[in-house]
Amino acid sequence: MTPRHPLGKILRDEHGTALHFERELRSAPERVWRALTESDQLRTWMPCDIVGPREEGAEVMIPFWDDVAARYAITEPVLTGRIVTWDPPRRFAWTWDDELLTFELEPTATGTRLTLMVRLGAKGPGAALVGEGYHYCLDQLIDLVETEAPHAFLDDDARQFEQAYAAAEHAH
Repeated sequence: MTPRHPLGKILRDEHGTALHFERELRSAPERVWRALTESDQLRTWMPCDIVGPREEGAEVMIPFWDDVAARYAITEPVLTGRIVTWDPPRRFAWTWDDELLTFELEPTATGTRLTLMVRLGAKGPGAALVGEGYHYCLDQLIDLVETEAPHAFLDDDARQFEQAYAAAEHAH
């Protein structure tokens, strides 16, 4: 399947591997911020919730939604994390397990430029599998903020992008 949005870039440096995604959204930064940070919004595009205070330095629990944990046979359905940066509505960074996710929002003439940088941990499954998952999540996020009526999170399968990300990973 051809992705609706550009593939994320796989970056490698002395700190390891990262994924870099950019999306142009036709929604205000405040709307996108709510989608990134509120549990009822996360439910529609992210495989997990963030439970705990929304403030810089806060320790949080990252539970996978029950249906996601069941579908993917996730054996550790609750991870721990920490909010690294909390700067509404511009920058939100948090860890889950050994990944660092950094969301940056920049107002544009037509809405918001969303940048997501994912610093991969050593324990993860690799850039191809992680990349396809975040690509799918961002597609769902765009549907949420632009249509307010996204299809159910588990209706599609993130593996539809597997070949594209595997090719990109091997090109690096």
